[in-house]
Amino acid sequence: MMGYGILPFGWIGFVLMAFFWVLIAVIIFAVARWVVSALNHKDESRNSALDILKERYAKGEINKEEFEDKKRDLL
Repeated sequence: MMGYGILPFGWIGFVLMAFFWVLIAVIIFAVARWVVSALNHKDESRNSALDILKERYAKGEINKEEFEDKKRDLL
């Protein structure tokens, strides 16, 4: 134990340990971002289908009965 201090591999051990924790933080951040993105995308697809239905009703492509029926199916 000549001059290494508390780290068993000297500065190389410190660098490897720092790299390890940065890698763990990046992985956690990436997983959290993916989960949030997946949840937001799910909500957007539901809203966009309803928006398309509203547009079709506004254009007169479907009547009120069809609109209400399809709206119930979506919600």
